[in-house]
Amino acid sequence: MTDTQASQAAVTDHNGVGVNPVAAAPPGARAVGDAVTPELVARLTKGVTGSGRTYNHSPLTGARLAELPESSVAEVEEAFARARVAQKAWAAVPVRRRAAVLLRFHDLVLQRQSEILDIVQAETGKARLHAHEELQAVAMAARHYGRKAPAYLAPKGHLGAVPLLTKVEELRHPRGVIGQIAPWNYPLELSVGDALPAFAAGNAVVMKPDTETALTALWAREVLIEAGLPADVWQVVLGEGPVVGPEVVRHADYVSFTGSTRTGREVAERAAARLVGVSLELGGKNAMLVMEDADLDKAAEGAVRACFSTAGQLCISIERLFVHEAVAEAFLERFVARTRAVRLGNFIGYGADMGCLVSERQLETVTRHVEDAVAKGARVLTGGVARPDVGPYFYEPTVLDGVETPMAVCSEETFGPVVSVYRFSDLDEAVERINGTEYGLNSSVWSKDTRRARHIAARLQTGTVNINEGFAPAYGSARSPMGGMKDSGLGRRHGSEGILKYTEAQTVAVQRVMPLAPSFGLSDEQYANVLNVGLKLMKAFRFR
Repeated sequence: MTDTQASQAAVTDHNGVGVNPVAAAPPGARAVGDAVTPELVARLTKGVTGSGRTYNHSPLTGARLAELPESSVAEVEEAFARARVAQKAWAAVPVRRRAAVLLRFHDLVLQRQSEILDIVQAETGKARLHAHEELQAVAMAARHYGRKAPAYLAPKGHLGAVPLLTKVEELRHPRGVIGQIAPWNYPLELSVGDALPAFAAGNAVVMKPDTETALTALWAREVLIEAGLPADVWQVVLGEGPVVGPEVVRHADYVSFTGSTRTGREVAERAAARLVGVSLELGGKNAMLVMEDADLDKAAEGAVRACFSTAGQLCISIERLFVHEAVAEAFLERFVARTRAVRLGNFIGYGADMGCLVSERQLETVTRHVEDAVAKGARVLTGGVARPDVGPYFYEPTVLDGVETPMAVCSEETFGPVVSVYRFSDLDEAVERINGTEYGLNSSVWSKDTRRARHIAARLQTGTVNINEGFAPAYGSARSPMGGMKDSGLGRRHGSEGILKYTEAQTVAVQRVMPLAPSFGLSDEQYANVLNVGLKLMKAFRFR
């Protein structure tokens, strides 16, 4: 019996008891109530618009975490009105001074990271190292745009219609007030991380974070104000998505949305009706390709990170594993063993490898996908059970084999700690299957031959491809664009595209000496002949 078969047998025999170990809370670990106190909640919600009341909960315990102000439709409109007034003054601040706020924010986040890591863990249930991934991404975005925003936004000269006679300059103006709808899964990175370039470009932001992770966004707002951002430039409104979300889209000059493809389509339709631009990062069914020459130990370790970070609740995490049949058994023995060793943890602090799902809804989706696959013939190599002994929404990291097209887990985004294994012998067929989905967000290729891997990467229809890692190198490269193809979204974050999308381009052209029209006594025909000669000369001299 191979190790993979032994793992499968063990899972079949444990009758829902679970095989993944539970991490012991290390010295200094805290309970949810100790990490998020009433005093902290009062401090973060002070001054936030909202005459109603709503609540969020900690998935680690299922208990209520905080009472929060809930915004009415009228209060969302008021938030936009305040933001518009503040934006005009903020846009008048020189870009270098705006960028300096981001650099101060960078330092404050690193200095005060213990508090925000506590909040992120309490609100999402993720392991602390995975919470730290958010902090890393935010610090990198703050540093990047703090340094590069002046260059990205600087006026740029271009060759005019007639060299020497036409002088052209491209200017960048802020769009105004950005409407941002942020998700629950990465509440620090996908709230303030996306807002930073908008602020650097001179915009104000009205943000609707997910209520269940609102404290994280409010903490980031508090720290950014401490770094020098005028308070009214960043408005936070809370409430039910179907109520508050459309109001944010209705008033915004541009919309930034991260979430499901279904909701993203609705956001895009509402924005299009107003001729307002959008950027959308949506769903994914991301694949990892393990070639026959891959370092199997490194690939197995990387697959655990790629599949189970934040319990798989990451848009760019891996849900499909394509493994060359020559190394499939050897790889799976390594991968399944490492997956079974993942330590679950329900405390605030370092020491666990994986936390929990964020809600009962996510748990139901994961359970449905696994049960549907098993009922239709798939095999559970490890995992496949909930772990209520650890917490209400814990589910073991799960590896499925024998997944076929009729199964929901084959094509639908699971957004949980579940990965399906597919063996291949023909690379072209594997690439076709990887591309054969409506999504196109992220993918991963593992091979010792990086030149070959780059050629494979260029064939994959995803916005990012990582070679010999799952998702972190591409996402963490803040100078490079990140986003999805196909139904995975529109637009990009990071790099020049990540800030220029928050601006309107304006071309200013100055014509000198003579007009672009018949002059100096030339007839229309003579003027046309002069232009013909000029066009030929510009091509001959390689003008662009």
